[in-house]
Amino acid sequence: MNKATLQKLQQFKVIVIAWLIIGFFITVYDHLVLLTHHGARAASYSFGLSLGTNLGVALTGALIGGYFLVFYINVRYQDRPYGHTIAAVFISFILIILFIATIIGIIAGPVLTGAPLLPTMLQMAPRSLKNLLVWSLVVSTTQLLLQVNSKFGQRAFLDIIRGKYNTPKSEKRIFMFLDINSSTTIAEQLGDEAYHNLLKDFFADITTPILDNSGEIYQYVGDEVVIAWNYDNGKENTHCLKCFFDIKLYIQQKKEKYLSRYGLVPSFKAGIHCGQVIAGEVGIIKRDITYSGDVLNTTSRILSKCGELNEEVIASSDLLEELYAVTGYITKPLGVIKLRGKTQEVALNALTPA
Repeated sequence: MNKATLQKLQQFKVIVIAWLIIGFFITVYDHLVLLTHHGARAASYSFGLSLGTNLGVALTGALIGGYFLVFYINVRYQDRPYGHTIAAVFISFILIILFIATIIGIIAGPVLTGAPLLPTMLQMAPRSLKNLLVWSLVVSTTQLLLQVNSKFGQRAFLDIIRGKYNTPKSEKRIFMFLDINSSTTIAEQLGDEAYHNLLKDFFADITTPILDNSGEIYQYVGDEVVIAWNYDNGKENTHCLKCFFDIKLYIQQKKEKYLSRYGLVPSFKAGIHCGQVIAGEVGIIKRDITYSGDVLNTTSRILSKCGELNEEVIASSDLLEELYAVTGYITKPLGVIKLRGKTQEVALNALTPA
């Protein structure tokens, strides 16, 4: 199971737990309201039965609705206008509520008391309307949080919520700058709209191998993507090196799609480096977590050397030394090179699979 699917399962689990907690608080709220307005509660009232009903509703709604939001709406509708997403969620939510209300009506009516279904459901209508409004808010908030999570990335979103980078922090990170070869020529050949669609497909396709290698997509800049690793995650199993070749393999597996849509298969190059950066939140109207430091400038310069030296991927010797044993790859020393705009020289190595 790839990490993208694992992330979705984690989101689904959080939704189930959160909705069960909301179901519990709805029960407590109903209990307190009934106690306040009626003093002695109705003889037929049971806190346990009310709790079981609300938790059952929450669990059923989470299993059906949560799964639908995570694995269908936010996958199938990711390229649709947001209005389409809202409409699909609204219609589906109404159908799910009607389904759950019918099940509860059958249990409360024909099964337990022998009362007809329709009168039972009409008697439940006022409470059902209140629950409809509450769960509408819950579903809307859930979908909004899923969209925000998709915008920022799961780890960055959690870091923003926790305020981890309110105060800038020094961290050791590994970065890969990766961009498409001959992008200007391809853009002229395809035209603006088709070229945009190519980038969209390419960035979508490379997401899986990036996540599978514990990487984070830091930012997209034109035809370039910047991938970052937590230092330990990037070193583990040489994820930061393996990522490039997994992306290459994945794009080759999609070869027919690219040929049929664009008449070409995008090739690309990458520069990889590591070191200390300052991580912190910036912005007021639009907040984001950014990294700053010489490491990013150096990685960008290393990427530019790929074209000059006709190499697919170049890594700094500083990085390769940190990885200890680099197995499965042939390293070709490129010498100590002074990068444009820098006073210090950097030893570089080209990498190819063994």
